[in-house]
Amino acid sequence: MHGEPLHPAGFAHYRSVNPDAPKGGRLAQAAVGTFDSLNPFIVRGTAPPFIRWNVVESLMARSPDEAFTCYGLLAQTVETDDARTYVAFTIDPRARFADGAPVTAEDVLFSFELLRSRGRPNHRSYYGKVAKAEVTGERTIRFTFGVVDRELPLILALMPVLAKHAVDPETFEQTSFTAPLGSGPYAVTEVKPGEMVVLTRRAGYWGNALPVNRGNYNFDSLRYDFYRDVNSQFEAFKRGLYDIRFETDPGRWKTGYDIPAVREGRILTEQIETGTPKPYSALIFNMRRPIFADARVRQAMVELFDFEWANENLYFGLYRRNGSFYDGSELSSLGRPADARERSLLSAFPDAVLPEVMEGTWRAPGSDGSGRDRETLRRALDLFAAAGWELKGGALVSRAGGTRFAPELIVGTKDQERLALAYQNMLRRAGVTLNIRLVDNVQFEARKQTYDYDMVPYIWDQSLSPGNEQAFYFGSAAADTPGTRNFMGLKSPAVDAMIEALLAARERGEFVSCVRALDRVLISARFSLPLFYTPGQWVARWRQVQRPEQLALSGTLAESWWQGPG
Repeated sequence: MHGEPLHPAGFAHYRSVNPDAPKGGRLAQAAVGTFDSLNPFIVRGTAPPFIRWNVVESLMARSPDEAFTCYGLLAQTVETDDARTYVAFTIDPRARFADGAPVTAEDVLFSFELLRSRGRPNHRSYYGKVAKAEVTGERTIRFTFGVVDRELPLILALMPVLAKHAVDPETFEQTSFTAPLGSGPYAVTEVKPGEMVVLTRRAGYWGNALPVNRGNYNFDSLRYDFYRDVNSQFEAFKRGLYDIRFETDPGRWKTGYDIPAVREGRILTEQIETGTPKPYSALIFNMRRPIFADARVRQAMVELFDFEWANENLYFGLYRRNGSFYDGSELSSLGRPADARERSLLSAFPDAVLPEVMEGTWRAPGSDGSGRDRETLRRALDLFAAAGWELKGGALVSRAGGTRFAPELIVGTKDQERLALAYQNMLRRAGVTLNIRLVDNVQFEARKQTYDYDMVPYIWDQSLSPGNEQAFYFGSAAADTPGTRNFMGLKSPAVDAMIEALLAARERGEFVSCVRALDRVLISARFSLPLFYTPGQWVARWRQVQRPEQLALSGTLAESWWQGPG
């Protein structure tokens, strides 16, 4: 995206893999929830994400060792101009779908048109920027862009390529337990709807020798089991029913692994550092709802959350507080006053950034950790009062009509419910009645995708090269489109302008300023209650699962693991 690729032409393999990893064995993994489809490219249904990368390939592969660089996968060559007004790909003549049919430029054009018209909202948005797509030869396809967007060649490079002869466009948007036909290293060989999926490595996979694949996809089979809740999932791990666990609960990480298998070295635990922005975990206020239309109300709700108490009493003090949407990276605006480039970008939107955010002095509200901080309570009640709410008879009510302030927070797991109950107690001091509704995974996802909630927990994962997906997360056009990640209903001309600027940036320094400016606007919009993140990846694995010593930017990646001695 910016600068030069890390790996030269003709490189042998990525830096963060073991190129000599042995092949064979089975890797079992687990998830909480369920699924009712194996098509991850449509809005309808809930599909597991592993289909995308293991079964369906793209024209190019994203490097795990760089901010945003792509190398050839289905595409043997790529061509663009300095202004990036177009991109052209030539398909590798060796590329084959799982049924043996060659991957052609017609398949790429078909996939583009299908996903642009019937795919998920992000596909429709990204591919809608292409003015013209044309097959220029049996193995070549060219995309000409209708807008200035320097990320588009990379976005098109990562487009999933489906087999034209195996897809019926008329039924494409229907959920199905038959996975799309892909060209990837694995194929789905067993499915128990909602419970389990098995992928088997294809013996005739065409791309085994490619540099982007060497050292990856080492297991003969991948099994994914789905559990109703985190506790049963964790108990299954301790019994050896699956092989590796990414822990997210500090309490469990601190005390739950004091078991014989860990003490005897049969389960290994480690904290793995990452080089990407920390995930932004938050409770999201739905600004589409009148109850959260006023920023002062949202800020009052943030003030009442006692992070220090929750971290110490619920999470053993192991969490770090979120603040920036790009925490822990050079893209974060925290602690940094806006530079001249940022101020120039934001000058057209004088009210979009709070002064303390512009000066780099803003931090998420803190407390004395007692759970009864009088100062935070006072600040919250002052904010509520300014927005037309008053504490009367122990309840916060509207001065206009006397209605109680009683938002609903939907949660999908017991861990989320535990935090919600603690927050409920914190809010009670200000007369706020927080209604908590625990729903099953299917209902949780359905309500989230249709924005049917007052508040909802969510985690945005960011890379070192945020781009078009930021419009999918935060752009005004996404606010009224079901299935996006603009869960708060944000409509901000300043956000839209900052996203446009970062997409047009040609140099890394300019790009970083654009992202920091975006970060400042997002923080100032106050649409979320920032929660916390782990200092790194907490990983527990049974001893027979081994990983490369060299880490990727985002930590350790499942596709690079292999089976060693037990």
